[in-house]
Amino acid sequence: MEDTRFRVFLKMAPMTNVDPPRPTLEDVAKLAGVSLGSASRALSVPDQVKPKTLALVRRAVEQLGYVSNGAARALASKRTRTIGAIYPTMYNPAFVESLHTLQQTLWGLNYQVVLAIHEYIPEREYDVVRAVVERGVDGVVLVGTAHEDRVFDLMRQRRIPLVLTWQLDEPRYGECIGFDNWRATYEMTKEVLARGHERIAIVCGSMEHNQRARQRVAGSADAMKEAGLELAPDLVFEEPFSIEGGKDAIKKIVELKERPTALICHTDLQAIGALHECGVHGIRVPEDMSITGMDDIELAALMNPPLTTIRVPTKEIGVLAARRIVGLIEKRTFDDPRSVRCEVVLRDSLGNAPAGTQRTPAARKSRRKTA
Repeated sequence: MEDTRFRVFLKMAPMTNVDPPRPTLEDVAKLAGVSLGSASRALSVPDQVKPKTLALVRRAVEQLGYVSNGAARALASKRTRTIGAIYPTMYNPAFVESLHTLQQTLWGLNYQVVLAIHEYIPEREYDVVRAVVERGVDGVVLVGTAHEDRVFDLMRQRRIPLVLTWQLDEPRYGECIGFDNWRATYEMTKEVLARGHERIAIVCGSMEHNQRARQRVAGSADAMKEAGLELAPDLVFEEPFSIEGGKDAIKKIVELKERPTALICHTDLQAIGALHECGVHGIRVPEDMSITGMDDIELAALMNPPLTTIRVPTKEIGVLAARRIVGLIEKRTFDDPRSVRCEVVLRDSLGNAPAGTQRTPAARKSRRKTA
């Protein structure tokens, strides 16, 4: 039989020209036919309430248009149960994927996400962080560890827990969840070198305010140094982490008297842009130039040729960051790792260096081994 409680309750209020009072938690409890304590628990800790009770309370909330007084609740508990997630961009699918699992995990822990973007503009980041902090968030998640001192000072002064992602460094404040950026590109460059490539180009982001970019360039440079080679400064292209950034890098490469035989991109988006622009200029991949990416986004395997890339466990980063920030807020201990490991995914965009381009005996020997 239909529960008539909801229809009857709504008919009780007479129609007047005066705005009715806002529904209270007591109204929700009365309509749902549960105690005030049960209604409160259903809204604050739903996982600890019986499914039938939870369904009744949620239906009453929907019928009444009830919205809890977040300010009062926060004042009483000294928490808003919100986390500020501040990312450099949402244009990169890797960040989107990480944010998705961050949000899903926080939902499961009864927290919400306040998202903000600074578009890789250092001067804007502080204002964005401050605006998020002023909303009264319980904790903040940032990408990377290269931030202005005033960002860290703000977190410390407000005593706001901070988790930094995508890197494994010792920050001035907060804790890190991420991976070894140097190791990731070092291992990719070793794969490129093993196929006889000596003249290698890099497409990174701006290195001035991005320590991850600097670490990744250093990883390639160190791998080349071990092979008796040097990363030429004019073959390091600081371009946006975007498809256009990759296209612009190829436009610069075609103007060179001596082109590189391999291009290591620091995002898959750059690599996808580079692949497209190579087609425009008649550069065959990998016969004339090999191209690699980083992130292993869904499109990487669908390109022609499929893209060799570095698989970054973006979903895992989101989960671990969510659990860690809640652990810091609630002083709980999760038995989770602080670091994740990347892996090189070999596909057809990486091939042997074109014949006759190897200058060092070591490179020629390496190419014979892998041919």
